[in-house]
Parts: sequence; structure tokens; C-alpha cells
Amino acid sequence: MTETVRLLLLLALAGALVTFVGSAFLWFGDEQRSLRRALTRVLKGPPEAMIIATGRGRAAGFNFAAGVLAVAWDKGAWCLIYKLGELMGGELVVDGQVLARAYRGEPRRALEQRLSSAGQVTLRLIFDDARHPDFDLILWLTGDEARREAGSPGDAITEANRWLTRIEAILRRPSESRPPESRPTEHRVATPEPPPPPPPPPRPAPLAAPVEDIDDEDAPPWQPDLLDDEHN
Repeated sequence: MTETVRLLLLLALAGALVTFVGSAFLWFGDEQRSLRRALTRVLKGPPEAMIIATGRGRAAGFNFAAGVLAVAWDKGAWCLIYKLGELMGGELVVDGQVLARAYRGEPRRALEQRLSSAGQVTLRLIFDDARHPDFDLILWLTGDEARREAGSPGDAITEANRWLTRIEAILRRPSESRPPESRPTEHRVATPEPPPPPPPPPRPAPLAAPVEDIDDEDAPPWQPDLLDDEHN
């Protein structure tokens, strides 16, 4: 009887431990928590504004105090950091049509119609970067209604339009100067000046002594007779 009770207790403890570990893993690996941790890490602080493409593992966040924004995908496994001056604009795309947009140096195109249904709602961020010029956040996609945490197409459009308002406010700020061809998370390093060429080697000293320095005693005797015979 004692062995049976001990075995039942061990099974109960093992089951409770497995349940606790599984719950902790699910909590820690939650999409929103993972994305928030990733953005907090790269922004050097909690994002002051954050938008998540639920179910797609993508998000974007701002740190206005540091003057940077970051985008993340694959549940935060990959991130890119941009300066606010590199943000060129944003677009609200519904079923392939751009319904609203805000671009640097252009008047904002406001959302003129309210939609209650859509097949896909996308917020597209545009950056001044040749390698990564844009980033799409699909806020609603057909089939999302089956997910518990999903809202509605109208909610997604409202959230994207709110972010366009935020982007427009950022674009009105004076842009920071940035070096050409700079890329996210990279720093340009000044190229050192090349060293001056080495001086030419000294010319070798002459091997023979000058004529005026030759002693008369060492010179061969002059034989005028032989020279006269050769001329004759």
C-alpha cells in the first residue's frame, strides 16, 4: 500500500512539473511577449509605441527619446534599427489599393472611406535604405477571424490609420543629417590618410677622384717623341 501511494505521489508531482514547464514555455514564447522583448533589446528600452502583426510574427516600435525605430520579424529573431530621419513615409494598403499615405515632403493623403470588411489590410513602412527599403505589417488577412485574439478588418484599418498619423508627426520634425549610403545598425569609419611616400635613396658617391685631385707624381710621364711619330 505504501509503495502504491508513493508511486501515485510521484506521478502527480511529475504531471504538475510537466504542466508548469509547458505553461512557462508557452508564456515565455508568446508572440507578443517575444516581439516586445526583441524591440526592447534593440531600442535600449521599452518601445514608446508598438504595433504587432498578430499571427505573422512581425512588429514595429519607436523610441522617441533615442530617436530610433525598429522592425522585427520571425517573432523577434531578426530586427533592423533605423534613425527617425530614415523614415520616409507609410502607406495603408487594403486589398492591393493604397487608401491613405504619408510621405516626407508631401501632403498627407488621408483615408476618405471607412471599410468594415476587407481581405487584407497592410501597413507599409518606407525607409531611405537601398537594402531594406520597406517593411510590411499585415494587420488583417482572410481567415484571421478564426483566431481568438484577432479583431476585425475595421479595427485593423483604424490602427493602421492611427499609425499614419503618428508617422506624419515624425516626418514633420526636422530631419537629422545622415551620411550617404549609410545602412541600419552600421557606423561609417573614416578612412585614414595614406602615408607619404618614402624619400628617394641617396645617390652613390663617385668612385673616381676628381681630375684636379690627382697628384702629378702619380701621373704617367709624357712622351712627346712617341706622339710626334704617330702624327708623322
